[in-house]
Amino acid sequence: MTTTATGNETLTRDALAVLQPGFAGTAAPDWVRRRVGEGLASVALFGRNVVSQEQVAALTGQLRAERDDLLVAIDEESGDVTRLDVHTGSAFPGNHALGTVDDTDLTRRVARELGRRLADCGVNLNWAPSADVNANPDNPVIGVRAFGADTDLVARHTAAYVQGMQSSGVAACTKHFPGHGDTNVDSHHAVPRIDVDEDTLRGRELVPFRAAIDAGTQAVMSAHILVPALDPERPGTLSRRILTDLLRGELGYDGLIVTDGMEMRAIAGVYGLEHGVVMAIAAGADAICVGGGLCDEDTVLKLRDALVAAVHRGELPEERLADAAARVRRLARWTATTRRTAREQAAPDEEIGLVAARRALRVRRGAQASPVDAPVYVATFNPVPNIAVGDVTPWGVAGELERLLPGTTSGSFSGAGAGADALAAAGDRRIVAVVRDEHRHPWMRSGLDVLLAARPDTVVVEMGIPQSPPRGAVHIATHGAARVCGLAAAESIVAI
Repeated sequence: MTTTATGNETLTRDALAVLQPGFAGTAAPDWVRRRVGEGLASVALFGRNVVSQEQVAALTGQLRAERDDLLVAIDEESGDVTRLDVHTGSAFPGNHALGTVDDTDLTRRVARELGRRLADCGVNLNWAPSADVNANPDNPVIGVRAFGADTDLVARHTAAYVQGMQSSGVAACTKHFPGHGDTNVDSHHAVPRIDVDEDTLRGRELVPFRAAIDAGTQAVMSAHILVPALDPERPGTLSRRILTDLLRGELGYDGLIVTDGMEMRAIAGVYGLEHGVVMAIAAGADAICVGGGLCDEDTVLKLRDALVAAVHRGELPEERLADAAARVRRLARWTATTRRTAREQAAPDEEIGLVAARRALRVRRGAQASPVDAPVYVATFNPVPNIAVGDVTPWGVAGELERLLPGTTSGSFSGAGAGADALAAAGDRRIVAVVRDEHRHPWMRSGLDVLLAARPDTVVVEMGIPQSPPRGAVHIATHGAARVCGLAAAESIVAI
């Protein structure tokens, strides 16, 4: 049972203001609208809240009837991590594809058009871009979400993305500070640890965040990672050394600091959700992301009351909570002011996503290359997705090839027998094998070995990071699994 917070009304409103909760349903629940009236200044949208762009606009309209300057946040990276296009796949390629093209004007245009779409839906805070340098190719959670492994490339595209997004009136939230690229653990499941020296961190991980700050990013998201060179005891989200001393003090950042999802096991599983939230605000975070899993009113009230109680116990300075709430409200005012100007200036650039996806393709034709002019069999080697990507959003090339080559059929395969199973299902049809991060999955590599030994004319489409050597009669690297990446690959296959 939730205990009602005691104390003055201002303290309770400040505790509500620092929360960015999610909720269930595709319309605004009564409890959310009621809490907005009591001081809740932000809400977060997830894939479960999205049916269509028109429906999201209606939902945010209901919420803004309670508070015009409400912050409505979403995790819309495009590419593999999409919420707005959760049921179809993204209309924009992700960061790795943009980094592969390495045209900062293109990145800026993609981010601007994405921001325009979000603004049309009533969303004004986007938890993107990822500024992580993908220094570890085996990283299970970042991968194609990063612009690349080169620090300077990541920095210039992070800045371009921030500029493009914010020109649409939508605040960018650069993540995952101080850098999640050199990890081999997913913080959804445990606490990742980055064991590099401080000079490496400053010369690699921090550089893109400096670029984002210089570009005017309105928000930065913390990472639930342990970086002993910066703080040997607490992960970034709970570390005063990292959030206050480094980000605020040394880097001079004065915008909103948002936590990554607090239900993630790296926090909730180690510190407990309520205690972790108090620790995060005390460390210097301003807004608490919660609701990816726990999306009920009781969670919001428990977290509100935990913050109020921590102030009464002297565990959390009242001034720190008030400062955090003030920063949330300041960003809300910025978005309310900026979106009016941006709407007047925004012009649609609706094909830019497909243009970018086409430019990101890298095609290698081998000795066995030959035209694909008849229906094919698409064998998708499907790895277990990480939580950030989810298992709802479709990916691959099957749908587009079925449209371009009527009669095409497809199947999904995984595990030790994937190659043999795909061969049996394909019959005598030519095979298009679709993989995702072949280098991280031995079963996937073995499956391709089986296919290519039996059918050397197989076309291979890699929709993750093309770390493995290219092989197949034709090898197409899309650098991401967005819907437009699949479309660009399918177009390329029928043009062989």
